[in-house]
Amino acid sequence: MKVNVEELSPLERRLNIEVPPEEVSAAFDKIYQSLQRDVTIKGFRKGKAPMAQIKTMYADRVKGDVANQLVQDSYSKALDQNSLNPVNFPNIQISTLDEGKPFSFTAQFEVRPEIKLQQYTGLTVDKEELKIADDHVDKVIENIRANHSQRENVLEDRAAINGDIVIIDFEGFRNGQPVPNTKGDDFELELGSSSFIPGFEEGLVGTRVGQDRSLDLTFPENYHAKDLAGSAITFKTKVKALKKKTLPEINNEFAQKVGFEDVTKLREGILEDHKASEEKRLTEEYKNRLLKALVERNPVEVPKSMLEEQKQLLLNDVRGRLTQQGMGESEFQEYVQKWDKDLNESAAFMIQSSFLIHAIADKENLAATNEDLENKMAEYAKQTGIELSKLKGFYKENDNRSRLMYKITEDKVVDFLKSKTKGA
Repeated sequence: MKVNVEELSPLERRLNIEVPPEEVSAAFDKIYQSLQRDVTIKGFRKGKAPMAQIKTMYADRVKGDVANQLVQDSYSKALDQNSLNPVNFPNIQISTLDEGKPFSFTAQFEVRPEIKLQQYTGLTVDKEELKIADDHVDKVIENIRANHSQRENVLEDRAAINGDIVIIDFEGFRNGQPVPNTKGDDFELELGSSSFIPGFEEGLVGTRVGQDRSLDLTFPENYHAKDLAGSAITFKTKVKALKKKTLPEINNEFAQKVGFEDVTKLREGILEDHKASEEKRLTEEYKNRLLKALVERNPVEVPKSMLEEQKQLLLNDVRGRLTQQGMGESEFQEYVQKWDKDLNESAAFMIQSSFLIHAIADKENLAATNEDLENKMAEYAKQTGIELSKLKGFYKENDNRSRLMYKITEDKVVDFLKSKTKGA
């Protein structure tokens, strides 16, 4: 087998492979003989059909099978012989295949970049200090009170104010004609909640039960429904009922209702949860700054195929989140167009940092071990309450196991880098 390696770019390679005629003939013979044993042809016992007839009947099929087999075997051998490590499936171009003649094909692909660690210790990365706003606990308690509020009819004869809930019928009109998707009946709207477009809730402040009011409004230019964005619409509204929120008192009974022994324990619990959440956020942000500093100090070229694959994973995640928020395909495409550069940068950073993490893990002997894996699964079982046997079954799958092993390796490398970092 003859192999010529072309370097098309720092990360692109093309193999020009020629398989000698004797190997081509051997591959044809092997497949024809297998067919002769297995196929049944009318007039002959199984396995006794003449080879000439087998070749006449199955020539095209055998050519395809031989080509696939030769490409698969020769490509694999060529990679080993030349110590090449592709990061994507090759683009294969084959020449004419004839029995007894040389067979040639090309395989084009990208390879992993050579990682040259320049500086990974002594990086200067500052960590933000934990700060808790003095009024945080009070704000959380007010939110809890709002979630446990009661709605009561307003019995006195008064106009609606911010904080009230109006029950309304409404419909939008443009040039006197009803506008699709701008109508609601018996709709509950909290004034001051900013649930509707600017001006709608403000226009209902001061209304009374039974009152009709017209609101001349303009939809924002960036409104998600493009047929309404920037449109001038007249809303005809009717207030059918008026309600107000009654908040529970902050006492031990209230604290017990939301799962705490008393008000003191409630405040302590809110503060502890917030501290834990903030510490987790600060740790994650510090890790990201650390890895960004690592990438800046140790430039790595990113294979195009890996960049596209990672970017697609990010896009899939974005699409899922936007779909849950009720956004359609057009909004998704606008998002992609607007944030394309950021998505590229994020995908590139994720790939670069993973290359560097593996390189440091190899150099410092920090790669995840089977013992690390067992310990991590036991930790997850304790945290989640899921049986350890079920977790082991889940992480027995290759993809799941690889992801967890990488996470363990990443955590070990990050801890190592932190210990060697200035300003941590």
